[in-house]
Amino acid sequence: MAPARKKPDRRLPVLAATATLVVGLGVVPAAATGGGPDATGGPAAATPAKSPVAVGYGGAVASVDADASAAGIEVLRKGGNAVDAAVATAAALGVTEPYSSGVGGGGYFVHYDAKRHRVSTIDGRERAPLSAGKDLFLENGKPLPPADAITSGLSVGTPGTPATWDTALRAWGSRSLAQVLKPAERLARSGFTVDQTFRQQTADNEARFKDFPATAALYLPGGRPPAVGSTLKNPDLARTYEQLGRSGVGAFYKGDIARDLVRTVRKPPVAPGSGRVARPGDLTERDLRAYRANTQAPTRTSYRGLDLYGIAPSSSGGSTVAEAVNILERGDLAKLSEQTYLHRYIEASRIAFADRNRWVGDPAHEKVPTAALTSQRFADARACLIKDGTALTSPLAPGDPRHPVPCGTRGAPAPTPYEGENTTHLTVADKWGNVVAYTLTIEQTGGSGITVPGRGFLLNNELTDFNFVPVTPGVHDPNLPGPGKRPRSSLSPTIVLDHGRPAFALGSPGGSTIITTVLQTLLNHVDRGMPLADAIAAPRASQRNAATTDLEPALWNSPLRGRLEALGHVFKENPEIGAATGVQRLPDGRWLAAAEKVRRGGGSAMVVRASGRPPTH
Repeated sequence: MAPARKKPDRRLPVLAATATLVVGLGVVPAAATGGGPDATGGPAAATPAKSPVAVGYGGAVASVDADASAAGIEVLRKGGNAVDAAVATAAALGVTEPYSSGVGGGGYFVHYDAKRHRVSTIDGRERAPLSAGKDLFLENGKPLPPADAITSGLSVGTPGTPATWDTALRAWGSRSLAQVLKPAERLARSGFTVDQTFRQQTADNEARFKDFPATAALYLPGGRPPAVGSTLKNPDLARTYEQLGRSGVGAFYKGDIARDLVRTVRKPPVAPGSGRVARPGDLTERDLRAYRANTQAPTRTSYRGLDLYGIAPSSSGGSTVAEAVNILERGDLAKLSEQTYLHRYIEASRIAFADRNRWVGDPAHEKVPTAALTSQRFADARACLIKDGTALTSPLAPGDPRHPVPCGTRGAPAPTPYEGENTTHLTVADKWGNVVAYTLTIEQTGGSGITVPGRGFLLNNELTDFNFVPVTPGVHDPNLPGPGKRPRSSLSPTIVLDHGRPAFALGSPGGSTIITTVLQTLLNHVDRGMPLADAIAAPRASQRNAATTDLEPALWNSPLRGRLEALGHVFKENPEIGAATGVQRLPDGRWLAAAEKVRRGGGSAMVVRASGRPPTH
């Protein structure tokens, strides 16, 4: 799809990471040995050095994990392209970030083709069983308690990750699935070093992990969370990757892996005497055989002369980010005080979420007015709600994108329901200029908590992203369950082009806060002049058409909070919002990779060939 240009050009300033950040100067092979103790009895693998920013040539990878970024860099160094490296990185995250991603889940893949100057996307979202109805999570006419749905076979959707990898490699890759899975297969076999974040996530899930023998055996060695510095191996996952590489993803959707997966969903293997009741799901081998990842057009809008491409429904990420920036387009955020800038950002997000909640669902089952939601005409009709002297209140009623009325609303408000927050995002670029932004997930931290015995991967609980009952009684809800339906997502992988060439790309985990994380990072970088790494590190606020706006501690403890409260804003503290990564093309042809400095233990940015310190503006 050729880039669109519909607004006055205001070119992105030349920005990079500040010179005070450390540049990644090399990659330690993931299979190297040495290091600390091994929870499974073998030698520990050396962990590559972790840096939040790297600048250089030959391509770049940014993810939350150093071993995963190293897997992508390995593929780039061997001549693979951005798609090959993205799949390799994602597969490695399935080893080291298994509570956030893996072949038992799904995600959304955004790709820029440098040769064709075209952005394309893959919807690899999980799907409900073909037998599912609107009453999927109802019992005796009432919604199930969330805890009963979260840890169950009932919440498991047909996984889309293997199909996404296969679809991406067939369309744009240059290496086979077997080749790009090799680094992750090796990592699963030799093990990775447990850090504090992994240990804490395990401890937080210890009670439910103990109730599933395959999960306990893998993630609770010796009956407790693995120690920081120990090595955790996953030989079952190594064999699964090896089988997928040898036989293709058909082995996952039609073969013995499929049979094992279905058996696990339909009869969750609970430990005898645990007392847990894990409701069975109705997933069948027919559901797996019928699964397809959708190649589809991206959402797109223009902002400050840049073209923003995101993921279209079933995710709400692309349309909601687009609506919010369109609302803000008419004002010059660069010249505003910090208070007025944050006020307008919060209000634009509030309005966009009000519309997202009412209109976005699976377009295969719902009439989603995506083009109208992302139009400047609709945004202008909604922007007049924002007043600099006073805050709006939530939940705000939606507008009607099909028939925009200035400052108009349509019916009752649709509040934002809860979404699980433990997703992961990776961003990759190669020496030819191809770019991938890929967000993948298994929903809750640890997904359903159920590991497929003998296969080494956790199953998702993505179906809990459906609304169990209509969020507004008596009003049509586009996000109720249905046969083969994809639950609405907030994943927001985004690629930004400047006159048809990559400017930067980014994305984040964080449930519904993904949208606000991507939006605020983008505004920080484009409007407020922050280098990309600083835009990622900056403190965050998140308003999602809720009664309160989340603030990270730096903003919670800032005088800005009091000044915004005087306008009517209501806040609550949130210790951590999102965990973004991004890549940026610099004017001299180098790539900059950026990740979190602190959130989720800090991320990992790497380049193929490092080249000194990044420039300053």
